[in-house]
Amino acid sequence: MIDPFHLEAYGVTTVNYNRDIEIFPVLSAIFEGIYGECIYKSPTDMGVNMAGNCIIDDEACCEASNMEIIRRYYTALNNVVNDKGSENEVYKIELLMKQARITTDDRKVTVAANQRAEKLGVPTAAIELQDGTIITSKTSDLLGASAALLLNALKALGGVDHDTHLISPEAIEPIQVLKTKYLGGKNPRLHTDEVLIALSISALTDENAQKALEQLPRLKGCQVHTSVMLSNVDIKTFKKLGVDLTSEPRKERGF
Repeated sequence: MIDPFHLEAYGVTTVNYNRDIEIFPVLSAIFEGIYGECIYKSPTDMGVNMAGNCIIDDEACCEASNMEIIRRYYTALNNVVNDKGSENEVYKIELLMKQARITTDDRKVTVAANQRAEKLGVPTAAIELQDGTIITSKTSDLLGASAALLLNALKALGGVDHDTHLISPEAIEPIQVLKTKYLGGKNPRLHTDEVLIALSISALTDENAQKALEQLPRLKGCQVHTSVMLSNVDIKTFKKLGVDLTSEPRKERGF
């Protein structure tokens, strides 16, 4: 309904919620009782969002908003594949992306991971570090793409040569035997949580592994994209590390 208090105070016609208009005299009296006066002339005054005054870099805010839209788009796509979401949600976000004039290619790690996957024909992953550096990885016989990505990123952050083994292959093989032979697992490759445990053990005797392990806090806020959907274990690990993760709506068996 028309806000009569705002019309009287400013001569401007505005629309507000009935309940807000009805309760305004009570709120005004409370303010006057506490502060001696009410700084608001109307319920419309009280409802004006002041968040805009906190924005000091509009370009940065717009970029962050666009990236959040893309991340939510991938979440919606993944939910559809897992029968947890609807096509309607995807459609709405696609409309929003068209209005914002953005595509998934605007997310740098998405392009990097997908191009590498197309070239190699195996699951891949990419991470963008805080300085803008893009690092990629691929699935191997020992590690999943996400686990390999963590090691590659930690080596780069710690100044460790890329070809250096932070975890001995001989140390990984017994873990694979445990997973498949004794625990009945089908995937012998180490997940992100498993590779971090192995790295922490290796750090006891290896200086490079210790350097890499100390870089974990620097992953917070980094962007990651994978060419296939991840297990819940990997998703939770990235979340604990504070990484913004997106994945193609494709299950690994599609490779």
